[in-house]
Amino acid sequence: MSPNTGPVDKRRRWRRFIDGTAVVSALAGISLVLTSCTGARAGEPVPTAESCLDTSGDSIKIGFINSLSGTMAISETTVNQSLHMAAEEINADGGVLGKKLEIAEEDGASEPVTFAERSQRLIQEECVAAVFGGWTSASRKAMLPVFESNNSLLFYPVQYEGLEASPNIFYNGATTNQQIVPALDYLKDEKDVKSLFLLGSDYVFPRTANMLIKQYAEANDIEIVGEDYTPLASTDFTTIANRIDSSGADAVFNTLNGDSNVAFFRQYNGIGLTPEEMPVMSVSIAEEEVGGIGAGNVEGQLTAWDYYQNVDTEENASFVERFKEEYGEDKVTSDPMEAAYTSLYLWREMVEKAGSFDVDEVRDAADGTSYDAPEGTVTVNGDNQHITKTPRIGRINSDGLIDTVWEEDDPVDPDPFLDDYDWADIADDVKPEVD
Repeated sequence: MSPNTGPVDKRRRWRRFIDGTAVVSALAGISLVLTSCTGARAGEPVPTAESCLDTSGDSIKIGFINSLSGTMAISETTVNQSLHMAAEEINADGGVLGKKLEIAEEDGASEPVTFAERSQRLIQEECVAAVFGGWTSASRKAMLPVFESNNSLLFYPVQYEGLEASPNIFYNGATTNQQIVPALDYLKDEKDVKSLFLLGSDYVFPRTANMLIKQYAEANDIEIVGEDYTPLASTDFTTIANRIDSSGADAVFNTLNGDSNVAFFRQYNGIGLTPEEMPVMSVSIAEEEVGGIGAGNVEGQLTAWDYYQNVDTEENASFVERFKEEYGEDKVTSDPMEAAYTSLYLWREMVEKAGSFDVDEVRDAADGTSYDAPEGTVTVNGDNQHITKTPRIGRINSDGLIDTVWEEDDPVDPDPFLDDYDWADIADDVKPEVD
């Protein structure tokens, strides 16, 4: 960024990758629909977070948006709980700039358009300082134009496919080089995998991730012997499981999301497949999902994340203890929960560094902001608004927890456009123009 380029100019110069799926293309008319829903008359200015945020009182309002119903509720309900726990802790510690946090909450209901509509409500009617939530890339991409057009901030807590950078989103989950690439390296180097079967839900994240996986595979002499997609909430995997079995793949790379994983692993086991003969590497199954699937159905299978409940840090021991005290001893913690929890603390650090709740001032203060999270220290990269992460590969154990079998020595800088990877063929027109 040049010395004379202010935050508004920077925001206008960012461009983002929008996947050409039916879900995303259907969002073309959302802004008109959402504007009409605010009740503003023709010619009247539509309120934005900047224009209606009230900082005069003893509290400041923030928004949470998660799927508390629908197919993604299996994953997102506990993310919502971890956000509430972080807010309670911050309030007990004096709040943010001396103001207590007040929560406005919406259910995204596992539908991208609902996420867009209700995030608009949080911004324009609840007048929140920032919003925390989302899970699927379809939900994030649905919300992205809402946050950009209103110049509000979304803190997104989940790993994703990369190839995106918006000045109005902070990406607190792993991007491709912090999860998918380490998972592929592990399969190649530690498991001697020479062939892969790709399985995913039929939406943005799995299709984009698999596009990149195929580029990696070609550069590393790994054969892709099959590729299948199913709609979110699919429950019949009999045909796919048999196709995987007959493919002869050394391993399966799984980008299914939501409760489809329950049906897939039960049918995978039902035809006699095992992690010893054909392991499955999953990138959207954490401890919470293991509980829903049943530990016996996934014991020995592999996962790629940046946090597990078993991570050995003082901060994590305290995080796990507090979560169990708050929600029950039988509860588990997971990567997206921890990333969501961390995102609220990072926002507090940015706001207090800026000395303001103003969106542009918070954004300008973001670069280099660090927090000692349960996963380890994370630091914001102001150029792309992602954070450093420590990649970890885990193996699911019989207790339903995940044991780390490999991890990077140091946090990895985010590289959402894979600029440092010669094998990645990323078109220039999906990259942001930021000095």
